[in-house]
Amino acid sequence: MNKVKGKAIGTKMVLVMRTEEGIFGSNALCRHMAWPMHWGGKIKDGCLRCPLHQTTYHPEDGSVNEWSPAHYFPAYGRFLGKLRTPSSLKTYDVREHDGYVEIDLNS
Repeated sequence: MNKVKGKAIGTKMVLVMRTEEGIFGSNALCRHMAWPMHWGGKIKDGCLRCPLHQTTYHPEDGSVNEWSPAHYFPAYGRFLGKLRTPSSLKTYDVREHDGYVEIDLNS
């Protein structure tokens, strides 16, 4: 449970997340600094956490939970957080069918 996988589909990088609440899909790049979140991203306390500056998102709708807190150096996090306006991840409809995960990139 609480797994994060990234996959290139055509020209898009997508993220598939499995949590206790279900399976979810989103854009794979963090909206803060475009870091690929499957490179170290984790699900913790029900949120997807980017490993770069610890921005967290709600997997079910992509909304921002916390924007660039950088807990290891808060002043740095606040500075970096001001470089971009907080914005949600693009989410996709996902389902499991016959043991495969299907992502609707048009949703």
